Amino acid sequence: MIIPVRCFTCGKVIGSSYQTFVKRVQMGEDPQTVLDDLGVTRYCCRRMIVSHSDLVDEIIPLG
Repeated sequence: MIIPVRCFTCGKVIGSSYQTFVKRVQMGEDPQTVLDDLGVTRYCCRRMIVSHSDLVDEIIPLG
């Protein structure tokens, strides 16, 4: 999975929050609440996490 390590706009490190965000949202939590809990408050950083689309598995299948 290739998630950007830093926000393209402000440079804040956001790559470490992505896995936690995906797991909690899949468990049924509200994405806005999850991002607030993770400390992602800037709208540019929220955009990076929410809009990420993991296409690597579709482009290069592993088997």
